[in-house]
Amino acid sequence: MGNSASIDNVSQIRRVLLYTLVLNAGVSLAKIIYGYMSNSIAMTSDGFHSLFDGVSNIVGLIGIWIAYHPPDENHPYGHKKYETLFTIIIGVMIFIACFQILKQVYHSIVEFHRTEVTTASFAVMLITMGINAFVAVYESRKGKELKSEFLIADALHTKSDILVSVAVIASLIFTRAGYRFADALVGIVIAFLIARIGYEIIKRASDVLVDTICIDTTALEGVIKSVEGVKGCHDIRTRGTERSINLDVHILVNPKISVEKAHEIADSVEEKIKTVFPSVLDIVVHIEPEGNDCK
Repeated sequence: MGNSASIDNVSQIRRVLLYTLVLNAGVSLAKIIYGYMSNSIAMTSDGFHSLFDGVSNIVGLIGIWIAYHPPDENHPYGHKKYETLFTIIIGVMIFIACFQILKQVYHSIVEFHRTEVTTASFAVMLITMGINAFVAVYESRKGKELKSEFLIADALHTKSDILVSVAVIASLIFTRAGYRFADALVGIVIAFLIARIGYEIIKRASDVLVDTICIDTTALEGVIKSVEGVKGCHDIRTRGTERSINLDVHILVNPKISVEKAHEIADSVEEKIKTVFPSVLDIVVHIEPEGNDCK
């Protein structure tokens, strides 16, 4: 039952990535083609930046496919950290996009380019920005619904594309008004905003890789102690992702009960934890006689 649910979850994530891949490809092509036609450096660079969204979808499809392989002899805990690894790749790609923007800023300062700003320029940017906004909201909502850190990270990446588009529209307005260096000033501001998004993505993924605590220990302790037969608990440890958590705990039981009864209590603890915290997939319960120090 759990396995079929997991497979269905993966198929839904893949479907979301395929939808957004098609939309991102259309957005990037529209910006690049019209950017070259109007000799707009800002619009063209924004189009290439949008390509990162499409590439990230492809990376995501590969990452999700690897991450949801079942556990095997060499990977007893499964392959889910591969999704975290690919999430970091998204963060790195954002920093690359940031570098490209700063590079474009430099060229706009040292070189003279005559940009043709028309009504069509604004139309292309507003339509593509609207599509990006839809993709960001849709992907973020699906990411939270399916508990996929990759979809949430990719939604943030798409938001960075919206910020760039806002900068491009602003630069078109100022360029049309005769302010040649508008692109450079706006580009620098947007570059720092994008870098901040990349930092947040990498930090979140790094928390998973370094096994940062996933569930409040106090809440877990209350659930564990509510199980009949449990006299106390300590050394509660959690690690993993939001939807795939591994947990270790030491419980104290009456030293006079049988081994069989102690294991029944341990099974009850596992069942209670998984009922209250469904994201906990693997639990190791260590049984100790009452009298040990409880931390």
